Order: sequence, then structure tokens, then C-alpha cells
Amino acid sequence: MSRQWQGSGKRLGPALAGAAGVLALVAAWEAYKALVPDDGWVLGEVRVLPRTTDVAMPHLWDMAARAAEPLTSAPDSPPLWLVTLQGAGFTLGVSAVGWVAGVVFGLLVAVLMARFVPARAGLLPWVVLSQTVPLIAIAPLVKRWGAQLEVGTFDWQDWMSVAVIASYLAFFPVSVGALRGFTSPDADADGVRLDLFRAYGVGWWTTFWRLRAPSSVPYLLPALRLAAANAVVGTVVAEVSTGLRGGLGRMIVEFGASASADPAKQWSPIAGAVLVGLAATGLVALVALGLRRYRVGEAA
Repeated sequence: MSRQWQGSGKRLGPALAGAAGVLALVAAWEAYKALVPDDGWVLGEVRVLPRTTDVAMPHLWDMAARAAEPLTSAPDSPPLWLVTLQGAGFTLGVSAVGWVAGVVFGLLVAVLMARFVPARAGLLPWVVLSQTVPLIAIAPLVKRWGAQLEVGTFDWQDWMSVAVIASYLAFFPVSVGALRGFTSPDADADGVRLDLFRAYGVGWWTTFWRLRAPSSVPYLLPALRLAAANAVVGTVVAEVSTGLRGGLGRMIVEFGASASADPAKQWSPIAGAVLVGLAATGLVALVALGLRRYRVGEAA
């Protein structure tokens, strides 16, 4: 019985920790609003802490009440929570496409760098430098290039540009994490297992599938979770930069324009973006369940 309780505690531990983190954030929000003056804290001419007025920081219960109200004053206007949920579904779908594309591309790059040392020396710096380019700068370019793409009857859609940008952010942690995992047998116990494969004349690709790929799982799973979060961030930012309608990014911009008159409204798509991020990482957790036999110890 005690072992069953211990097993249940281990499974519920992450969920309870996550719930405690959400409650702590809620408490911190309301405590900050209650303790800090409406105009915030100003040191000299520099505002050290932001304002706490109802326009800048509505109460959480006001946000919840606004989410239950209609989006607009029109007679047939849907509730705000439903519109936010639909936008979250759209953003999650585009993020998933970008995540899959980023994971595939990142794995291919990692395999190439693991197989050929010159490729690693030549590609790895560019992989790192690729993340220094701001999304706001490349999003319009990707949209323009996609609009000019003509392959038979194929018609490039605006959401595809957003998915490409999401994959651009997602591939980096996957390529770096997978490379670290693929090369981990080289240093594992001074390469004893790798030397055994070489002693039996096993080829590189067989060694890769039998040793390097399974050894990479503890390094790859954290990278997949980070890639999922990056894909969501890239999707939301790209929706803003490209003007794509239907997702949370454009909704945040549109609702923010009326923030002074309806301050609680703009927080609904922001909360939706948080839910999309949680859903994305939850889906990656399902992938981790299928690979649990290889999860000897995940690397940070």
C-alpha cells in the first residue's frame, strides 16, 4: 500500500507543483496590486515598478468576469472566452506544424553534425547565430518570399509563413540537444560501449540507431519541450508581424487598441497564449511517455 501511495505521489507531484505555481502567481499579482501605489514606484524620473491602476492591472476576478461577457455589444456576439478559445486552437495548430517542421530539420542538422566533424565545426556557429536575428525583421520577409512561391497549383497561405517562423525558433534547441545526445557515447565511461561496437566492426549508421539515438533521449526530451515553447512564442509574434488573423497574436494587438476603455478584455488572449504553451508542452509529455524506457536520466 505504501508503495502505491509513493507511486501516486510521484505522478501527482509535478501536477501539484504546477498548480501551486499558478496559485503563487495569482497571489503575487493581487498582493502587488494591493501594496504598490496606483502610479507605481518612481525613483527620480525613472519608473522602477509599473502602475497598478485598473487600466494597467485589472483584478483577476474582473478578467474572469469579462471573459464570460460577449465580445462586443452586438446582439449575436459570442462570449469572449469562446473567441479566445478559437484563437488559441488556431495558434496551437500553426505552432504544432512549426514544431514538427523544426524538430525534423533540427534532427537532420544534428545527425549531419554528429556524422561529420567538419560539418559540426562549420554548421554549429551558424546554428547559434541564427537565433540572434529578430523575428520582427524576418517575419515580413518570409511572408513576401512565400507569396512569390509558385509550384504548379500550390498556393502559399499566410499561416504557412507563420509556421516557418515558428519552426525557425523550434529547430535550434532540438539541433543542439540532439547533437549533445548523439555524441554522448563518445564520453560515456570513456567510450567503452562505443569501442565495443567498433571492435565488432559495426558501421556508423548501425551504431547510430543502436547506441547514439537511444542515448540521446535524455538530452532530446528537454529540447523538445523547449522547442514547443519556442514554437508558440514564434507563432504569436509572427501573427503580430505578418498581420495573420484568426490567432491570438493579432487578437492581442486588436484588443490592446481598446485597453483604456476595456482593460480586462486584452488579458483574455494573453491567458489563451499561456494555455497554448501549457497544451504544447503537455503534448510533448505524451511523446516522452512513449520513450520512457530510454529516460534513464534527463539532462537539463
